Amino acid sequence: MQKKVLKVNPNDNVAVALVDLKQGETVTLGHLTYDIVKDTRAKHKFVTEDLSVGDHIIMYGVLVGKASLPIQRGEVITTENVKHQSAKVEGKTETVSWSAPNVDQWKDKTFMGYNREDGQVGTSNVWLFFPLVFCENRNVEILKEVFEKELLFEKVTKHQLLLRSLINNSSDTETVDDEEQDARVFKNIDVKFITHQGGCGGIRQDAEALGRLLAGYVKNPNVAGATVLSLGCQNLQVQTFKDALEAISPGNQKPIIIYEQQKSGTVDEMLNGIIKDSYEAIKEANEIQRKPAPLSKLVLGLECGGSDGFSGISANPVLGQLSDIMAAIGGSTILSEFPELCGVEQELVNRCVNEEDAERFLTLMQDFEKSVVAAGSGFDMNPSPGNIKDGLITDAMKSAGAAKKGGSSLIQDVLDFTEYIKRPGLNLLCTPGNDVECTTALVGTGSNMVLFTTGLGTPTGNPVVPVVKISSNTSLSERMPDIIDFNTGDIITGEKTIDQKAEELLEFIIEVASGTTKTKAAILNQNDFIPWRRGVSL
Repeated sequence: MQKKVLKVNPNDNVAVALVDLKQGETVTLGHLTYDIVKDTRAKHKFVTEDLSVGDHIIMYGVLVGKASLPIQRGEVITTENVKHQSAKVEGKTETVSWSAPNVDQWKDKTFMGYNREDGQVGTSNVWLFFPLVFCENRNVEILKEVFEKELLFEKVTKHQLLLRSLINNSSDTETVDDEEQDARVFKNIDVKFITHQGGCGGIRQDAEALGRLLAGYVKNPNVAGATVLSLGCQNLQVQTFKDALEAISPGNQKPIIIYEQQKSGTVDEMLNGIIKDSYEAIKEANEIQRKPAPLSKLVLGLECGGSDGFSGISANPVLGQLSDIMAAIGGSTILSEFPELCGVEQELVNRCVNEEDAERFLTLMQDFEKSVVAAGSGFDMNPSPGNIKDGLITDAMKSAGAAKKGGSSLIQDVLDFTEYIKRPGLNLLCTPGNDVECTTALVGTGSNMVLFTTGLGTPTGNPVVPVVKISSNTSLSERMPDIIDFNTGDIITGEKTIDQKAEELLEFIIEVASGTTKTKAAILNQNDFIPWRRGVSL
């Protein structure tokens, strides 16, 4: 029989409703019983003791809020009776040790990846087109149309056929078989296109950050090479981009084709040159074959979006256990979304291997929050309406659950936005919580796959790396099967444990990394790219 309620940490004074609870219903938790004061929907929390105004709300063993009204034992907490509050942190208070999990079953496992000359291994093989400035977006779009029609394949979707049937007053809306449509010239490489609104205007720092981000995309192990378009007069100069690439990839060996419009004559002349040069380079990149690589070559970005009240007790802890496995075998994981680490800073600071990293993490967090406050907002305004509706009513509560993605291993490095990963193990990366801005940043830092947990559903994808969508609850997985790759809802029902689901997820990751399974975001051709402009974005 499924449990009705759960206390995440013995020190918590709230319990999670695993199913809808009715007013007057009595539930049992351990040796105690609770009378439910008001209807409490699944994913929401009720207090396990009477609370007065100002009393602390504790969940996951940390401070996640304070009572703004008296709350009766068994009463659901809401945005009306609870306000955000988090613990203040000034530095390390203890040195944390870590016991690695047994990973004997994973030590000799491999995936089929693309080995690069710098020692990185890609899970995909991508030729990437992108502009240095928004002025070149149109030319990138023209190239996209040309290459997708002639070099890749045009897939007639059911939506196109529906419209076609309406125009022709016909009932024929059946799609053509996928295998019949796959007429790609090259089977071993994907060609992807990025556009953006940056590179000029704004402040010079934004252009420089964009240059570093794009350089990170070129260095990413999933990228075989790139075609770069420049206007010529913009803030993000070609040399700025080259310098950024040289800084993270000295003596870069990947082919880079750069065209500057103001030096190239007419648009037609430039596009003709780009098409000829890029075609030859893509044809050569298509010769790169997958080869066995150890799991330690995986760099997994950890992210959540559209979170719900179950995310912190199912999907996110599964990623945490997986992150610990990766650390134990010498692989890498990257925990991002700094606004969603608010309230758990002390634990993360104590887990930093180096004192300098601990101090840097706090500085980045404090500077981020100051910029948000200066704009008239705050981390306390981070939970979205969807988060709140599904049980995440304070930022600290959301953060405490989000941080579970990082497991319990020691933190090997703290990276600022656009810095490239240098050390194996768990890394922290300063990004906003915004789904696409965060995913974009994780890829620019070197992730060759992104693991994305969600309780509400989101179609986010990326042009360079697979984005694996992991649901926190079975209802979502059944309702939106076209975007969910992996379900952890059977943890909520008690059918599976966190350890079991982590092992299942790693097996699935190996399939995706080897190219034998496509993610739902890839099937939907979801290629999102939004650079973070270093301003206010939660």
